[in-house]
Parts: sequence; C-alpha cells; structure tokens
Amino acid sequence: MKFKSNLLAFLLFAGITSVSFSQSNTKTDVNKDIDVVRVYEQVVQEGYGTPFIYKNLANAYYFRNEYNKALIWFEKLFAAEKNSDPEIAQRYQQTLKAVKVNKTSAAVVKI
Repeated sequence: MKFKSNLLAFLLFAGITSVSFSQSNTKTDVNKDIDVVRVYEQVVQEGYGTPFIYKNLANAYYFRNEYNKALIWFEKLFAAEKNSDPEIAQRYQQTLKAVKVNKTSAAVVKI
C-alpha cells in the first residue's frame, strides 16, 4: 500500500513538474516583437537623442548589415562625444570600408 501511495505521489509530482516546465518554455519575451530601432529613431526625432541611443542605433544597423544607416549614427555618436571604445572604433572603420568611404575621422580612436 505504501508503495502505491509513493508511486502516486511521484507520478503526481512528475506530472505537475512537466506541465509547469512546458508552460515556461511557451512563454515568450514580450519585447521580442518590438522593433527597438524604430523606437530609438522616434525618440531621436522627438529631440531626445543621446550618445547611448546613437551607439545602439549604430550597432543595430551595423549588425543588420545596413552600413549606410550605421554610418549616419556612428558619425552622430562621434559628434556628440569623444570615442574611447576601441570596439566601436573598429565597427566604424569596418562600416567606412563597407560603404567605400575613404576618409579619416579625428573622432575615431586609434586601435
């Protein structure tokens, strides 16, 4: 009798655990469908652009392989603040190379 009650308790526990686990896998990130680039661009249009936003926009377009748009945001970033991040400088140089712009920018920190 004790074996049956232990087995029943185990099966009940296993069933509840598997149901809760499957529910946690089906939940999705609510921010997944939000296009952050569009939100950031709207914030900039409203006049609230900051170097943080320019950097995120530049990186977003860089990783989407939209180098012409990335170039615009990198230049706004460097106009707003001095660049001290070599990773951003490298991305900017790669963007310049991708759009075939042969210019040197004083805002870019040497790598």
